[in-house]
Amino acid sequence: MFSNFRRVLVTLLLAALLLLSACNNEPPSRFDQAQQESTQRGADAVSKEAVAGGSFNKFFPRSSDGYQLVFAQEKKGSSLAKLKQDGREVAMLSITDTVSNPSAAQKYQQSSEKLNGYPLIEQGSKTTALLVDNRFQIKVTSRSDSFSPSDRRQWLQKFDLNGVAQLK
Repeated sequence: MFSNFRRVLVTLLLAALLLLSACNNEPPSRFDQAQQESTQRGADAVSKEAVAGGSFNKFFPRSSDGYQLVFAQEKKGSSLAKLKQDGREVAMLSITDTVSNPSAAQKYQQSSEKLNGYPLIEQGSKTTALLVDNRFQIKVTSRSDSFSPSDRRQWLQKFDLNGVAQLK
């Protein structure tokens, strides 16, 4: 008899707990809302007009002078490559189509510096970036303290900037 009472009591307590948790009127967090918006039918994180990542690869610098370029990731709208020296990663190189994120291109409007005619910015102490044809962002990010801002600028110049400008 006592075990039946205990089972009934546990069942009632679990039901009450379930009912109370289901009646929570707390609004969704900003993360819940963002997740919901990003997974709605038809929501795309990358614009349909974004250039395929593989199309960027031919515009990257070639391995040379003791440096090896290893492609790490390519997806619609971007391509990333690791720059290695003596087997150690010294920098990350990337090309990104800003058509999916126009605000990424807006930061270049404040740039007073140019490289080969394209606006150049420093992003923190580790990244140098330029914007080609008001759309394609090319970045070199130091992964080693020995890879200096002047090294980053030299590697930016090794990209086929004119070829990137012809993309659409």
